[in-house]
Amino acid sequence: MEFFCYHRDRPGSMALRRELQEEHWSYMDRFEKEMIARGPTLVDDGETATGSVHIVDLADPAAARAFAFEEPNYQAGVYRDVLLRRWRNLLGRTMWEFPGGRDGGDRYLVLGFGEGEAVDLEAPGDRDELIAYGPLLSDDGGTWVGTAALVRAPGVDAARGVLTVERYAGVEVHEWAFGGRS
Repeated sequence: MEFFCYHRDRPGSMALRRELQEEHWSYMDRFEKEMIARGPTLVDDGETATGSVHIVDLADPAAARAFAFEEPNYQAGVYRDVLLRRWRNLLGRTMWEFPGGRDGGDRYLVLGFGEGEAVDLEAPGDRDELIAYGPLLSDDGGTWVGTAALVRAPGVDAARGVLTVERYAGVEVHEWAFGGRS
């Protein structure tokens, strides 16, 4: 089962995040085989983290909750909240298989929060700019509650355009970078 996990940073927690960086990476190393994508969301400076995205393939919802809430930064109070949702990998690849590579171009996390009838249940035609893409689902996997995408785009508006924006209750776009050890 695939899960989308977005830990959002607590304001003022950057020093603690830096202090725990190796502990965080060591924890994530334990999930190397299950990892579909990972990386921080950032403010405009491209350096200061605002959160951490992890898309993982785990055995069940209990394993996903353990993954999210046993994470060292979560345990230490770096994060203010966690979005944890079932997810479906419509691209069938990991971020490391993204044709655009690890560097080059602006990268974004796009979150569309669902309302009403499901939309964007198939990946857009230009898959070469998509790093990860799929629906956010209810805990039982039966109900669409939104869409999450990692995309390379020339700007925020282009990134937002990967979704049918008017069909969502809300859409967030965050700068994002490939995560993990270089």
